[in-house]
Amino acid sequence: MPAIPATTVANLRDLGSTPLPGGRAVRSGLVFRSARLDRLDPAADPAVAGLGIRTVVDFRTAAERAERPDHVPLGGRLLVADVLADWLATSGLPPAAKLKTLLAEPALAEQELGGGRARDVFERTYRAFVTAESARLSYGAFLTELGDPGSTPLLFHCTAGKDRTGWAATIVLTLLGADEETVLAEYLSVNPAVREAFAPLIKGFAAQGGDPDLALSLVGVVPAYLAAALDEVAVRHGSMEKYVREGLGVADEVVERIRERLVTASA
Repeated sequence: MPAIPATTVANLRDLGSTPLPGGRAVRSGLVFRSARLDRLDPAADPAVAGLGIRTVVDFRTAAERAERPDHVPLGGRLLVADVLADWLATSGLPPAAKLKTLLAEPALAEQELGGGRARDVFERTYRAFVTAESARLSYGAFLTELGDPGSTPLLFHCTAGKDRTGWAATIVLTLLGADEETVLAEYLSVNPAVREAFAPLIKGFAAQGGDPDLALSLVGVVPAYLAAALDEVAVRHGSMEKYVREGLGVADEVVERIRERLVTASA
C-alpha cells in the first residue's frame, strides 16, 4: 500500500489492490485517501492529474478548512463532512493547527499531553468517531456518496490523513471483507509518510529535551487508537455491518452498491 508519489498532496494513496479473501481485491483507481489539499495543483502534478478525481470528501473542522482551504480539481465536487464538529471543543484534543505549536514547545506539550495523556486523548477521540453525532452524520454521508455511481474516482482526507481518514478507510475495507490483519496494515501504512512530513519538528522537539515518544504519539498512529474505535463498534453495535446500518444510517443497498463497484476478482 505505497503512497502515490505526488508533489502537491501529502500521504496520497489508493485503496485499490488491497487484498480481500478468496483471491479478490479492492478495485484500483476509484477510492483514494490523503492529507489536506491546500497545495493541490493538478497542472503541476501529473500523479494527481492522472487520477481524474470527481469527488473530494473533507473531514476537517471549520477552522481547519478556513486556514487551509481545499484546492478541488477542476470539475470536481466538494463534500464537507466535519467529523468532530460537535465534539472537539470538549475533547481535550489539540486542534491540528496547534500541533506544530506543541512540537515547537516541549514544555507545553508535556504539560498538556505528557504522562500517557496523548494516547488516552487519541483513544477517546477514536471512540468519538463511532459515537459523536457529527461523526455519524459525516461518515454516513461519506459512504452514501461512495455508493453513488457518479462519485468516483473519490478522494477523502483530513489534515494529516491519518486519524479521521484512517477510520474512514477502515470502515470501507471492513465492509469489503478485508481481514483484521489487512485493515491494520493499511491503517499503519501512513506512518512513514506522516513522520517524514513532521521529521524536522520531531527532531527539533527532541533537541529541546522533548520526549520523542510523545512526539510520535501526536504525529503517528498506533494499533491502540484503531482498537479503541473497533471496540466501540463491537460494544455498541456488535459488528461493522450493524454500525454502518444503525449508527450511520446507511441502507443495505448502498453498501451492496459499494461492494459491487469496489471489489474485483483478482489483484
